[in-house]
Amino acid sequence: MATNRFPILFITSSRIGDAVLSSGLLQRLAQEVPNARFTIVASALTAPLFRDTPDLARLITLEKKPFALHWFDLWKQVQGRRWGVVVDMRGSGLTTFLRARRRAVRRAPPPGLDPVHKVVEAARVLQLEDEPPTPGLFVSPETQAAADEILGLNDPKVASGPILAIAPAANWAGKAWPAERFAVVAGHLLAPDGPLPNGRLLMLGAAGDRPTAEAVRRGIARGRLIDTVGRIDLLTAYACLKRVRLFIGNDSGLMHMAAAAGAPTLGLFGPSDDRLYAPWGRYARTLRGPRDFETFQRLDPQLNQAVCHMFDLPVPWVTKAARALLDETEALFTPAGPPDVSPAVPPSAVVPPEAAVADPTPSEPTFLFPAPLKIPRKSRSKPKSAESEPATGPQPEAAEAESVEAALARDGDGQGDAAGEV
Repeated sequence: MATNRFPILFITSSRIGDAVLSSGLLQRLAQEVPNARFTIVASALTAPLFRDTPDLARLITLEKKPFALHWFDLWKQVQGRRWGVVVDMRGSGLTTFLRARRRAVRRAPPPGLDPVHKVVEAARVLQLEDEPPTPGLFVSPETQAAADEILGLNDPKVASGPILAIAPAANWAGKAWPAERFAVVAGHLLAPDGPLPNGRLLMLGAAGDRPTAEAVRRGIARGRLIDTVGRIDLLTAYACLKRVRLFIGNDSGLMHMAAAAGAPTLGLFGPSDDRLYAPWGRYARTLRGPRDFETFQRLDPQLNQAVCHMFDLPVPWVTKAARALLDETEALFTPAGPPDVSPAVPPSAVVPPEAAVADPTPSEPTFLFPAPLKIPRKSRSKPKSAESEPATGPQPEAAEAESVEAALARDGDGQGDAAGEV
Protein backbone atom coordinates (compact mmCIF):
# COMPACT_ATOMS: atom_id res chain seq x y z
CA MET A 1 0.00 0.00 0.00
CA ALA A 2 1.48 3.37 -1.05
CA THR A 3 2.26 5.87 1.69
CA ASN A 4 0.49 9.21 1.37
CA ARG A 5 2.84 12.16 1.15
CA PHE A 6 2.20 15.32 3.17
CA PRO A 7 2.67 18.29 0.80
CA ILE A 8 4.20 21.41 2.36
CA LEU A 9 4.55 24.73 0.55
CA PHE A 10 7.33 26.85 2.09
CA ILE A 11 7.77 30.42 0.81
CA THR A 12 11.08 31.72 2.09
CA SER A 13 12.57 35.20 2.09
CA SER A 14 14.07 36.89 -0.94
CA ARG A 15 17.11 38.00 1.09
CA ILE A 16 19.93 35.74 2.21
CA GLY A 17 19.98 36.79 5.85
CA ASP A 18 16.25 36.39 6.48
CA ALA A 19 16.17 33.13 4.53
CA VAL A 20 18.92 31.67 6.73
CA LEU A 21 17.43 32.98 9.98
CA SER A 22 14.08 31.32 9.20
CA SER A 23 15.60 28.09 7.87
CA GLY A 24 15.17 26.37 11.23
CA LEU A 25 11.43 26.20 10.57
CA LEU A 26 12.07 24.10 7.48
CA GLN A 27 14.34 21.77 9.43
CA ARG A 28 11.74 21.42 12.19
CA LEU A 29 9.05 20.53 9.67
CA ALA A 30 11.33 17.95 8.06
CA GLN A 31 11.99 16.39 11.46
CA GLU A 32 8.47 16.35 12.82
CA VAL A 33 6.14 15.84 9.86
CA PRO A 34 6.06 12.22 8.65
CA ASN A 35 6.15 11.75 4.90
CA ALA A 36 6.64 15.47 4.25
CA ARG A 37 7.14 16.51 0.64
CA PHE A 38 8.41 20.07 0.18
CA THR A 39 7.79 22.66 -2.48
CA ILE A 40 10.03 25.63 -1.70
CA VAL A 41 9.60 29.08 -3.23
CA ALA A 42 12.62 31.38 -3.14
CA SER A 43 14.18 34.26 -5.02
CA ALA A 44 16.95 33.70 -7.53
CA LEU A 45 19.36 34.85 -4.82
CA THR A 46 18.21 32.46 -2.08
CA ALA A 47 17.08 29.41 -4.07
CA PRO A 48 20.55 27.76 -4.10
CA LEU A 49 20.47 27.58 -0.30
CA PHE A 50 17.68 24.98 -0.43
CA ARG A 51 18.68 22.71 -3.28
CA ASP A 52 19.77 19.87 -0.95
CA THR A 53 16.59 19.84 1.13
CA PRO A 54 15.46 16.21 1.58
CA ASP A 55 12.13 15.17 0.12
CA LEU A 56 12.18 18.20 -2.14
CA ALA A 57 9.45 17.92 -4.74
CA ARG A 58 10.11 21.24 -6.41
CA LEU A 59 12.22 24.39 -5.98
CA ILE A 60 10.45 27.36 -7.54
CA THR A 61 12.39 30.53 -8.30
CA LEU A 62 10.19 33.59 -7.93
CA GLU A 63 11.23 36.32 -10.37
CA LYS A 64 9.97 39.75 -9.39
CA LYS A 65 7.65 41.42 -11.89
CA PRO A 66 5.94 44.82 -12.09
CA PHE A 67 2.67 45.28 -10.22
CA ALA A 68 3.41 42.17 -8.11
CA LEU A 69 2.42 39.91 -10.99
CA HIS A 70 5.01 37.39 -9.85
CA TRP A 71 2.63 36.44 -7.06
CA PHE A 72 -0.14 35.72 -9.52
CA ASP A 73 2.25 33.61 -11.59
CA LEU A 74 3.14 31.64 -8.46
CA TRP A 75 -0.53 31.15 -7.60
CA LYS A 76 -1.12 29.59 -11.00
CA GLN A 77 1.70 27.11 -10.31
CA VAL A 78 0.59 25.99 -6.85
CA GLN A 79 -3.19 26.38 -6.72
CA GLY A 80 -4.00 23.02 -8.28
CA ARG A 81 -3.57 20.90 -5.16
CA ARG A 82 -4.57 20.77 -1.54
CA TRP A 83 -1.63 21.50 0.74
CA GLY A 84 -1.05 20.05 4.17
CA VAL A 85 0.70 23.22 5.37
CA VAL A 86 1.51 26.49 3.66
CA VAL A 87 4.23 28.55 5.36
CA ASP A 88 4.64 32.05 3.97
CA MET A 89 7.67 33.90 5.38
CA ARG A 90 7.09 36.86 3.07
CA GLY A 91 3.64 37.74 4.36
CA SER A 92 1.94 37.76 0.98
CA GLY A 93 -1.76 37.35 0.32
CA LEU A 94 -1.17 34.17 -1.62
CA THR A 95 -2.21 31.72 1.09
CA THR A 96 -5.72 33.17 1.20
CA PHE A 97 -6.36 31.71 -2.25
CA LEU A 98 -4.86 28.26 -1.71
CA ARG A 99 -6.53 25.17 -0.32
CA ALA A 100 -4.63 24.07 2.77
CA ARG A 101 -5.28 22.35 6.06
CA ARG A 102 -3.15 24.90 7.82
CA ARG A 103 -1.74 28.31 6.90
CA ALA A 104 1.13 29.99 8.70
CA VAL A 105 1.90 33.52 7.50
CA ARG A 106 4.58 35.90 8.75
CA ARG A 107 3.12 39.18 9.95
CA ALA A 108 4.99 42.33 10.89
CA PRO A 109 5.16 42.78 14.69
CA PRO A 110 2.67 45.32 16.07
CA PRO A 111 4.17 48.77 16.62
CA GLY A 112 5.36 49.67 20.08
CA LEU A 113 6.74 46.26 21.04
CA ASP A 114 10.32 45.72 22.14
CA PRO A 115 12.64 44.51 19.36
CA VAL A 116 12.65 40.74 18.93
CA HIS A 117 15.37 38.77 17.19
CA LYS A 118 14.43 37.61 13.70
CA VAL A 119 14.85 33.95 14.67
CA VAL A 120 12.21 34.39 17.36
CA GLU A 121 10.01 36.38 15.00
CA ALA A 122 10.22 33.57 12.46
CA ALA A 123 9.46 30.97 15.13
CA ARG A 124 6.20 32.74 15.94
CA VAL A 125 4.90 31.84 12.50
CA LEU A 126 4.61 28.21 13.68
CA GLN A 127 4.02 29.14 17.35
CA LEU A 128 7.49 27.93 18.31
CA GLU A 129 8.76 31.08 19.98
CA ASP A 130 9.30 29.25 23.28
CA GLU A 131 11.72 26.90 21.45
CA PRO A 132 13.00 28.87 18.45
CA PRO A 133 14.43 26.47 15.86
CA THR A 134 18.12 27.14 15.30
CA PRO A 135 18.97 28.18 11.73
CA GLY A 136 20.58 25.53 9.57
CA LEU A 137 20.72 24.38 5.96
CA PHE A 138 20.68 20.90 4.48
CA VAL A 139 23.92 19.84 2.78
CA SER A 140 24.22 16.69 0.68
CA PRO A 141 27.36 14.52 0.80
CA GLU A 142 28.12 15.66 -2.76
CA THR A 143 28.00 19.34 -1.82
CA GLN A 144 30.15 18.77 1.25
CA ALA A 145 32.67 16.78 -0.79
CA ALA A 146 32.90 19.63 -3.32
CA ALA A 147 33.51 22.11 -0.49
CA ASP A 148 36.18 19.90 1.07
CA GLU A 149 37.93 19.69 -2.29
CA ILE A 150 37.93 23.48 -2.61
CA LEU A 151 39.46 23.71 0.87
CA GLY A 152 42.02 21.04 -0.01
CA LEU A 153 41.18 19.01 3.07
CA ASN A 154 41.94 15.70 1.34
CA ASP A 155 44.91 16.89 -0.71
CA PRO A 156 48.27 15.90 0.81
CA LYS A 157 49.94 18.68 -1.20
CA VAL A 158 47.88 21.34 0.59
CA ALA A 159 49.13 22.52 3.96
CA SER A 160 46.83 21.49 6.77
CA GLY A 161 45.85 23.81 9.56
CA PRO A 162 42.91 25.83 10.84
CA ILE A 163 40.98 28.03 8.43
CA LEU A 164 40.17 31.67 9.13
CA ALA A 165 37.21 32.85 7.03
CA ILE A 166 36.64 36.52 6.24
CA ALA A 167 33.80 38.17 4.31
CA PRO A 168 34.81 41.84 4.10
CA ALA A 169 31.91 43.16 2.01
CA ALA A 170 28.36 44.23 2.83
CA ASN A 171 25.33 45.25 0.82
CA TRP A 172 25.72 48.88 1.94
CA ALA A 173 28.86 50.95 2.43
CA GLY A 174 27.51 52.24 5.72
CA LYS A 175 27.92 48.91 7.53
CA ALA A 176 31.13 47.72 5.85
CA TRP A 177 34.18 47.78 8.11
CA PRO A 178 37.17 49.01 6.07
CA ALA A 179 38.72 46.14 4.13
CA GLU A 180 42.24 47.26 5.06
CA ARG A 181 41.38 46.64 8.71
CA PHE A 182 40.25 43.10 7.94
CA ALA A 183 43.70 42.60 6.38
CA VAL A 184 45.41 43.82 9.55
CA VAL A 185 43.35 41.50 11.76
CA ALA A 186 44.02 38.54 9.47
CA GLY A 187 47.73 39.33 9.60
CA HIS A 188 47.69 39.36 13.40
CA LEU A 189 45.80 36.08 13.69
CA LEU A 190 47.86 34.23 11.05
CA ALA A 191 51.25 35.59 12.14
CA PRO A 192 53.93 33.19 13.46
CA ASP A 193 53.23 34.44 16.98
CA GLY A 194 49.45 34.60 16.45
CA PRO A 195 46.78 32.09 17.51
CA LEU A 196 46.61 30.55 13.99
CA PRO A 197 50.29 30.41 12.91
CA ASN A 198 49.73 27.48 10.54
CA GLY A 199 46.34 28.63 9.36
CA ARG A 200 44.95 29.60 5.98
CA LEU A 201 42.62 32.39 4.95
CA LEU A 202 39.29 31.65 3.23
CA MET A 203 37.91 34.68 1.38
CA LEU A 204 34.15 34.72 0.79
CA GLY A 205 31.90 37.01 -1.20
CA ALA A 206 30.00 37.57 -4.43
CA ALA A 207 31.58 38.50 -7.75
CA GLY A 208 30.85 42.16 -7.11
CA ASP A 209 32.86 41.99 -3.87
CA ARG A 210 36.20 41.32 -5.59
CA PRO A 211 37.47 44.93 -5.38
CA THR A 212 36.78 44.97 -1.64
CA ALA A 213 38.35 41.54 -1.15
CA GLU A 214 41.50 42.59 -3.00
CA ALA A 215 42.63 44.75 -0.06
CA VAL A 216 42.61 41.66 2.15
CA ARG A 217 43.85 39.16 -0.42
CA ARG A 218 47.03 41.01 -1.41
CA GLY A 219 48.43 40.83 2.12
CA ILE A 220 48.28 37.01 2.32
CA ALA A 221 50.81 34.60 0.87
CA ARG A 222 49.39 32.72 -2.11
CA GLY A 223 49.91 29.32 -0.53
CA ARG A 224 47.84 30.32 2.49
CA LEU A 225 44.91 31.82 0.57
CA ILE A 226 41.67 30.11 -0.47
CA ASP A 227 39.97 32.67 -2.71
CA THR A 228 36.33 31.79 -3.41
CA VAL A 229 35.02 35.32 -3.99
CA GLY A 230 32.56 35.11 -6.89
CA ARG A 231 33.59 31.52 -7.64
CA ILE A 232 31.21 29.29 -5.65
CA ASP A 233 27.49 29.20 -4.97
CA LEU A 234 25.93 29.94 -1.60
CA LEU A 235 25.35 26.38 -0.46
CA THR A 236 28.93 25.39 -1.26
CA ALA A 237 30.07 28.43 0.71
CA TYR A 238 27.91 27.23 3.61
CA ALA A 239 29.52 23.78 3.40
CA CYS A 240 32.96 25.43 3.49
CA LEU A 241 31.94 27.39 6.58
CA LYS A 242 31.21 24.12 8.37
CA ARG A 243 34.98 23.49 8.28
CA VAL A 244 36.36 26.84 9.42
CA ARG A 245 37.93 27.64 12.77
CA LEU A 246 36.73 31.25 12.90
CA PHE A 247 34.62 33.59 10.78
CA ILE A 248 34.87 37.39 10.88
CA GLY A 249 32.58 39.55 8.80
CA ASN A 250 30.19 42.47 8.62
CA ASP A 251 26.50 42.12 9.34
CA SER A 252 25.55 40.18 6.19
CA GLY A 253 24.01 37.02 4.86
CA LEU A 254 27.40 35.29 4.96
CA MET A 255 27.67 36.12 8.65
CA HIS A 256 24.34 34.40 9.31
CA MET A 257 25.43 31.44 7.18
CA ALA A 258 28.61 31.08 9.23
CA ALA A 259 26.71 31.05 12.52
CA ALA A 260 24.16 28.58 11.13
CA ALA A 261 27.03 26.33 10.00
CA GLY A 262 28.28 26.12 13.59
CA ALA A 263 31.45 28.12 13.01
CA PRO A 264 32.72 30.49 15.72
CA THR A 265 31.37 33.73 14.31
CA LEU A 266 32.35 37.32 15.07
CA GLY A 267 29.90 39.75 13.46
CA LEU A 268 30.89 43.41 13.23
CA PHE A 269 28.00 45.82 13.71
CA GLY A 270 27.41 49.53 13.31
CA PRO A 271 24.28 51.01 11.70
CA SER A 272 22.21 47.83 11.94
CA ASP A 273 20.28 46.50 14.92
CA ASP A 274 22.02 43.56 16.59
CA ARG A 275 18.94 43.03 18.75
CA LEU A 276 17.23 41.82 15.57
CA TYR A 277 20.13 40.55 13.48
CA ALA A 278 22.85 39.29 15.80
CA PRO A 279 24.33 36.00 14.53
CA TRP A 280 22.44 33.16 16.21
CA GLY A 281 24.45 30.32 17.64
CA ARG A 282 26.37 28.99 20.60
CA TYR A 283 29.69 30.16 19.16
CA ALA A 284 28.46 33.48 17.70
CA ARG A 285 29.34 36.92 19.03
CA THR A 286 28.76 40.52 17.99
CA LEU A 287 31.06 43.51 18.26
CA ARG A 288 30.32 47.16 17.70
CA GLY A 289 32.14 50.45 18.26
CA PRO A 290 31.27 53.11 20.84
CA ARG A 291 27.97 54.08 19.19
CA ASP A 292 24.77 52.11 19.60
CA PHE A 293 22.20 51.56 16.88
CA GLU A 294 19.98 54.44 18.04
CA THR A 295 22.88 56.86 17.57
CA PHE A 296 23.24 55.78 13.96
CA GLN A 297 19.51 56.21 13.44
CA ARG A 298 19.73 59.80 14.59
CA LEU A 299 22.69 60.51 12.30
CA ASP A 300 21.29 58.64 9.29
CA PRO A 301 17.49 58.31 9.75
CA GLN A 302 16.96 56.43 6.48
CA LEU A 303 20.12 54.30 6.91
CA ASN A 304 21.09 54.91 3.32
CA GLN A 305 23.91 57.46 3.30
CA ALA A 306 26.79 56.42 1.07
CA VAL A 307 29.35 56.80 3.84
CA CYS A 308 31.08 54.26 6.06
CA HIS A 309 29.71 54.34 9.61
CA MET A 310 32.21 51.74 10.88
CA PHE A 311 35.41 53.77 11.27
CA ASP A 312 35.01 54.03 15.05
CA LEU A 313 35.45 50.27 15.51
CA PRO A 314 39.20 49.90 16.23
CA VAL A 315 41.37 47.06 14.98
CA PRO A 316 42.56 46.15 18.51
CA TRP A 317 38.98 45.50 19.61
CA VAL A 318 38.34 43.12 16.73
CA THR A 319 41.65 41.32 17.23
CA LYS A 320 41.00 40.97 20.95
CA ALA A 321 37.46 39.66 20.43
CA ALA A 322 38.68 37.19 17.80
CA ARG A 323 41.40 35.86 20.10
CA ALA A 324 38.90 35.52 22.94
CA LEU A 325 36.50 33.52 20.76
CA LEU A 326 39.33 31.28 19.57
CA ASP A 327 40.37 30.63 23.17
CA GLU A 328 36.79 29.94 24.22
CA THR A 329 36.26 27.34 21.50
CA GLU A 330 39.74 25.79 21.38
CA ALA A 331 38.76 22.50 22.99
CA LEU A 332 35.69 22.05 20.80
CA PHE A 333 37.27 21.88 17.37
CA THR A 334 39.29 19.23 15.57
CA PRO A 335 41.58 19.72 12.56
CA ALA A 336 38.71 18.63 10.30
CA GLY A 337 36.62 21.55 11.49
CA PRO A 338 33.91 22.30 14.04
CA PRO A 339 31.33 19.71 15.03
CA ASP A 340 27.88 20.06 13.56
CA VAL A 341 25.77 21.68 16.25
CA SER A 342 22.22 22.94 16.40
CA PRO A 343 21.84 24.56 19.82
CA ALA A 344 18.63 26.40 20.61
CA VAL A 345 20.21 29.43 22.22
CA PRO A 346 19.51 33.16 22.52
CA PRO A 347 21.29 35.62 20.24
CA SER A 348 25.04 36.00 20.54
CA ALA A 349 26.77 38.00 23.20
CA VAL A 350 27.30 41.66 22.55
CA VAL A 351 30.74 43.16 23.07
CA PRO A 352 30.14 46.79 24.06
CA PRO A 353 33.01 49.30 23.95
CA GLU A 354 34.15 51.18 27.00
CA ALA A 355 36.24 53.95 25.39
CA ALA A 356 35.40 57.02 23.34
CA VAL A 357 36.32 57.25 19.69
CA ALA A 358 39.09 59.73 20.39
CA ASP A 359 40.86 57.42 22.87
CA PRO A 360 44.12 56.35 21.15
CA THR A 361 44.29 53.17 23.25
CA PRO A 362 40.75 51.78 23.37
CA SER A 363 39.89 49.58 26.29
CA GLU A 364 39.40 45.87 25.80
CA PRO A 365 35.84 44.70 25.09
CA THR A 366 33.92 42.57 27.54
CA PHE A 367 31.43 39.84 26.70
CA LEU A 368 27.97 40.37 28.17
CA PHE A 369 25.33 37.66 27.89
CA PRO A 370 21.69 38.73 27.71
CA ALA A 371 19.07 37.10 29.91
CA PRO A 372 17.16 34.18 28.33
CA LEU A 373 14.10 35.16 26.38
CA LYS A 374 10.86 34.61 28.29
CA ILE A 375 7.89 34.26 25.99
CA PRO A 376 4.59 32.60 27.00
CA ARG A 377 4.22 29.10 25.62
CA LYS A 378 1.53 28.56 23.03
CA SER A 379 -0.07 25.26 22.28
CA ARG A 380 0.82 23.64 18.96
CA SER A 381 -0.10 20.44 17.21
CA LYS A 382 1.40 18.48 14.36
CA PRO A 383 -0.37 18.71 11.01
CA LYS A 384 -2.64 15.90 10.03
CA SER A 385 -2.42 13.88 6.85
CA ALA A 386 -3.20 15.71 3.65
CA GLU A 387 -3.92 14.69 0.11
CA SER A 388 -0.96 13.71 -1.99
CA GLU A 389 -2.44 14.20 -5.47
CA PRO A 390 -3.56 17.43 -7.17
CA ALA A 391 -7.19 18.22 -6.68
CA THR A 392 -9.57 17.23 -9.44
CA GLY A 393 -12.38 19.61 -8.55
CA PRO A 394 -13.52 22.59 -10.62
CA GLN A 395 -10.88 25.20 -11.49
CA PRO A 396 -11.30 28.88 -10.53
CA GLU A 397 -13.48 30.94 -12.80
CA ALA A 398 -12.02 33.93 -14.65
CA ALA A 399 -13.63 36.38 -12.24
CA GLU A 400 -12.05 34.59 -9.29
CA ALA A 401 -8.63 34.69 -10.94
CA GLU A 402 -8.98 38.43 -11.46
CA SER A 403 -9.76 38.94 -7.77
CA VAL A 404 -6.68 36.93 -6.84
CA GLU A 405 -4.49 39.08 -9.08
CA ALA A 406 -5.94 42.26 -7.63
CA ALA A 407 -5.49 41.13 -4.05
CA LEU A 408 -1.91 40.00 -4.57
CA ALA A 409 -1.05 43.22 -6.35
CA ARG A 410 -2.38 45.20 -3.39
CA ASP A 411 -0.45 43.03 -0.96
CA GLY A 412 2.90 43.28 -2.73
CA ASP A 413 5.90 41.38 -1.49
CA GLY A 414 5.27 41.79 2.20
CA GLN A 415 9.05 41.82 2.66
CA GLY A 416 10.23 43.44 5.86
CA ASP A 417 13.47 44.86 7.14
CA ALA A 418 16.40 45.27 4.83
CA ALA A 419 18.91 45.92 7.60
CA GLY A 420 21.23 43.05 8.17
CA GLU A 421 20.66 41.54 4.76
CA VAL A 422 22.80 40.85 1.73
